[in-house]
Amino acid sequence: MKNREFTLKRKLTFIGIALLVLAMISISFTLWVTWKLEGGAAAINEAGRMRMQTYQLALLVGEGNKEASSQLMHKFDDSINALKSGDPSRPLFVPWNKVNRSYFTNISTQWDEIKDSLLVKKADVILVSQIDNFVGSIDRFVGSIESEVDYWTSLLHLFQFAMLATSLMATLVIMYVGYSVILDPVEKLRMGFDSVKSGKLNTRVHIDAHDEFGDLAAGFNSMTATITDLYGGLEAKVQEKTVHLQERQNRLQALYDLSSFVSHEDNLERLAKGFSERIMSLSNASAIAIRWTDEANRRYFLLSGTNLPQAITHEEQCVVTGDCYCGQSSSNSEVQVVTFNPKTEAERHCVRAGYKTLITVPILFQQDLLGEIDIFYENETRIDQEQKSLFETLAHHLAGAMEALRIKAMEKEAAISEERSLLARELHDSIAQSLAFLKLQVGMLKDELVEPASVKAKKILGELDEGLRESYSDVRELLLHFRTRTNTEDIETAIRTTLQKFEHQSGIHSELDVSGQGLPLAPDVQIQVMHVIQEALSNIRKHSKRSEEHTSELQSH
Repeated sequence: MKNREFTLKRKLTFIGIALLVLAMISISFTLWVTWKLEGGAAAINEAGRMRMQTYQLALLVGEGNKEASSQLMHKFDDSINALKSGDPSRPLFVPWNKVNRSYFTNISTQWDEIKDSLLVKKADVILVSQIDNFVGSIDRFVGSIESEVDYWTSLLHLFQFAMLATSLMATLVIMYVGYSVILDPVEKLRMGFDSVKSGKLNTRVHIDAHDEFGDLAAGFNSMTATITDLYGGLEAKVQEKTVHLQERQNRLQALYDLSSFVSHEDNLERLAKGFSERIMSLSNASAIAIRWTDEANRRYFLLSGTNLPQAITHEEQCVVTGDCYCGQSSSNSEVQVVTFNPKTEAERHCVRAGYKTLITVPILFQQDLLGEIDIFYENETRIDQEQKSLFETLAHHLAGAMEALRIKAMEKEAAISEERSLLARELHDSIAQSLAFLKLQVGMLKDELVEPASVKAKKILGELDEGLRESYSDVRELLLHFRTRTNTEDIETAIRTTLQKFEHQSGIHSELDVSGQGLPLAPDVQIQVMHVIQEALSNIRKHSKRSEEHTSELQSH
């Protein structure tokens, strides 16, 4: 609040005091003049009564009524004393001046002479001349009092007219002051409030006053300025919230589309490809890579890439854990943001491709690490908690879809294994047992063959025994093939185990050469590959045995 000299309170107090003082002066003067006029009128009445008493006294003296004349003389003395001293209770006052005092002194002297004549000289009558002079003195005295009363009456009338004019002027001044000091500022403030109410927030009130209304105007202007700022900020916030809500709606729509997509896709490669395309449009990234990891979390294989350069697609098809920023996720890791330093990391493929920021999102399913999502940006990027939660949610959807595909593959493998097991039981219970029986019978027949038997019979019997043995071995091997399971994501281990068994059984040396790394085969595909390899090894063993027999036969001949 400003330091004001004339506040509205002080102004109203000053005006009120001024009007009160004026009213008090007016009332006091009026009462005083009225009191003087009442005292003068009473003095005139008293002096007039002395004139009547003079005639009455002369009459009583002439009649010789001394008692009544004596009482009248006492009343006359009382009237003289009353005029001389005044009587506030009546009230009675003589408006004294030089003339009135001269007249009253003359009256008192003449009365003393009349009284001496009646009391001392014991006169029986009052001279007519003496009475006339005395009455004339009283008349002059009364006339002088009346003149003075007329003067005060005129002065009162003049004062009343002056007070009327003053009241009129005061009313006009009060009206002007009330309008300029109170009504006009109030009207301006009312109009300002109406303007703000109608939506004009830039309204300002101009009141050139250093009082409370000036403070109100300043407060009103400050309030409207604040409301304008707040409204502007509110509009910006509403617009920001609208954009934010739109973004969240778009994200929810994208999540819905993504959930619908992953729930219907039954191929891992197509799943990864479609997922990378959708997350790229959702994150406004420059490129996307989706990588799968093995159970040991030793290697990361590129499942799908969107907008990836050829160098990254070719050189980083398989990334060993720890060799790059990609492939650093673990079962307890979170979303990570990596900003590349071109000065110290210029040899990296992603830096050479122009990427400045990498966001890695682990693909987790119930604390099991399935892979990671690599999101590349060509500019430095930071993510907030909401974006982080979005990426984690997307990765969770992908993990669920990958796990569902794995379960489907396992179910398919289990169905195939069940079918092969059924075939193996049928082979074992029927053909294998029949061949074993025939083998025994041939052996018994060979033992019972009587010498000398024909060479042809012996040859036929030997070929029959050899055929039965070979058929029985093939059936046993086929049963072994039907029961073969990989039980691992890495088919290389299963192949090496099979080769070791083959080398131990056949004595034929074998070697396995694996070039590069790729995605693991599905369990059912692994079984098929193992069957192919086992069939090939079986053919090698058969043909190598026949070759040895043919060589021995040639040497014998």
